[in-house]
Amino acid sequence: MTISIPFPRRFRLTLSQSLTIIGLIITLTFIAIALFASGLQDIGWLQDPLEALANPIHEAPGAKHWFGTTRQGYDVFSRTLYGTQAALKVVVLATTISLILGVPLGLVSGYLGGKIDKVLIFFMDTIYTLPGLLLSVTLAFVVGKGVLNAALALSIAYVPQYYRIVRNHTTSVKTELFIEAAQAMGAPTSRILSRYLFFNVIQSVPVLFTLNAADAILILGGLGFLGLGLPPEVPEWGHDLRLALDALPTGIWWSATFPGLAMTLMVTGLSLVGEGLGDLLNPGTRNLRSRNT
Repeated sequence: MTISIPFPRRFRLTLSQSLTIIGLIITLTFIAIALFASGLQDIGWLQDPLEALANPIHEAPGAKHWFGTTRQGYDVFSRTLYGTQAALKVVVLATTISLILGVPLGLVSGYLGGKIDKVLIFFMDTIYTLPGLLLSVTLAFVVGKGVLNAALALSIAYVPQYYRIVRNHTTSVKTELFIEAAQAMGAPTSRILSRYLFFNVIQSVPVLFTLNAADAILILGGLGFLGLGLPPEVPEWGHDLRLALDALPTGIWWSATFPGLAMTLMVTGLSLVGEGLGDLLNPGTRNLRSRNT
């Protein structure tokens, strides 16, 4: 006799939810790697990413060097793990700076309107029309190399995105009755913006933050590949891919494969989390899911 145990429908995961969980696991794994890479080196479980072999010669992946070594004698495994640390530092800084600049500008522009709104729209649209990588490369030439400089070069490309989404929501929300009531009661503009508008237009920002972080990793890799991102002494995926390019014809495939795979996985994880947040915060998606369950 076959016994079937019914599984409650409310516990069944949709494809979107499953992909979100996978993305969250990937993202948290990379965050853990970034946090504990230095500790692993301190206890001897990870080699120094800046210390080359005494006799520089490339080694294939094996028991001693899990991801092999580069032509210069650096351990690919340790450089890949430390590359996670560099990527997260720059990406978190870049997306945070763009959020801090873009959200207040969008609030002020959407609420006040008039000449301020027109001027800001002109500047933001001008920046928005430029390709992100091209803009970041140009700014990287100006500000130079370094974690903070790379973050600044990346952040400018994302400010218009936060500005546009917050401004559009603000122009819709400011006509609501509770905003008009606050105005009638004499509430100052700063209070209306910070207390009444901010929390009603901020819902889409976490989604944009996550997707921008994924995009920033690719652009940072492009800057590193062009030699414009971080200083050479900082392990970074794009820089390692640039060094590995000359080694590919000689059969040293591993020096490019693992940094490239790490970059791809991290971008995929963040993108899946962003898409999942979009489904979660989208009222239409929530209502459809509730009806199906």
